[in-house]
Amino acid sequence: MLPKLITVLRDGYTLAHLRKDALSGLTVAIVALPLAMAIAIASGTTPDKGLITAIIAGFLISALGGSRHQIGGPTAAFVIVVYGVIQQHGYDGLLLATLMAGLLLLLAGLLRLGSLIRYIPNPVITGFTAGIAVTILSTQVKDFFGLNLATVPAEFIAKLAAYAGAAGSFQAITLLIALLALGIIIALRLWRPAWPGFLIAIGIATLLVQLLHLPVETIADRFGAIPNSLPAPSLPAISAARLLELLPSAATIALLAGIESLLSCVIADAMTGRKHRSNIELVSQGVANIASALFGGLPATGALARTATNIRAGAHGPVSGMLHAAFLLVFMLALAPLAGLFPLAALAALLVVVAWNMSEIHQIKHTALGPWPDFLVLLLTLALTILLDLTIAILAGTALSYALKLLPQPPQHRA
Repeated sequence: MLPKLITVLRDGYTLAHLRKDALSGLTVAIVALPLAMAIAIASGTTPDKGLITAIIAGFLISALGGSRHQIGGPTAAFVIVVYGVIQQHGYDGLLLATLMAGLLLLLAGLLRLGSLIRYIPNPVITGFTAGIAVTILSTQVKDFFGLNLATVPAEFIAKLAAYAGAAGSFQAITLLIALLALGIIIALRLWRPAWPGFLIAIGIATLLVQLLHLPVETIADRFGAIPNSLPAPSLPAISAARLLELLPSAATIALLAGIESLLSCVIADAMTGRKHRSNIELVSQGVANIASALFGGLPATGALARTATNIRAGAHGPVSGMLHAAFLLVFMLALAPLAGLFPLAALAALLVVVAWNMSEIHQIKHTALGPWPDFLVLLLTLALTILLDLTIAILAGTALSYALKLLPQPPQHRA
């Protein structure tokens, strides 16, 4: 239950370590800046909410967590959950659900439930991750094509129907900007993978839109100016009826945050040869989500792509993640007006890439070539994630996986 920050400091922390952490923290902050805003917009809220989450929750997850290299903040995995909660209960309802989820995560860590992640079968994890990717991709159609839609339904089938009805309103110039940003990101990943492709693509798209006065919607056009300061903390409205109403949403947020954060830790361990502490990691996720809700932010968890970027940039320990949050705060204070000029089409292109990275195509192919029960579990989890609910998908997929293991196995033939 000891945060990795304390372990790192006890082992001796030198100026050379600080230089490494500062450079890696800056690198991750550059990646996180457009990503945090894009995730917030895709979640149905304003871009500043993503920055607030990355700053507040990101700092606490690194400072209190059980991984040396974990980077926390808003993640694409939460988009479908957050969008649905806001549509059904409003943003104040999301804040209360996030606060409750933080308490559930805190309790789970204190009860030492961090090891339970190992009991979720791999086909279930692949299925719900791929389902989230499909749903994220579906949320970006409006901004990628510049469709004229006042609101986008939360349900997948209704969303597709709305897009079909608005297909005639697509804007060619918006599509071209989105394709340009997408092409730049892909090209830089192939030829200059160390460069901050997301920020470069959005920067070039922003310059073109502004210099050529192109009729492409920007962040400021839709949401107004981005605040250049953090809000004061406050509690959302709380009542017994509201708590009961939001409990299922809070449980979903807590479940997803716990799974995503511990998966990120496991992969970080594989990249570094280190070993994370799962229970204190859950405690840090709980504290971070409580704090994020108090400051008006979104649910937060460990962000795999940003954690991997942190490791590749040479981070020594948790100070890197804390500095990443500090750099984001500086960016918010100094560059908020410039961020308002980002084209929404370019941010949609960014999330298309994120969705592709989450799609688990290779893992799906591998599972399809393996035992049929695993592939059946994957397909069920994938379908339920897209069409119904993430919690139902995880529970049903896990139940089916264990039920299929009880079936008689075919006889093994000796060669």
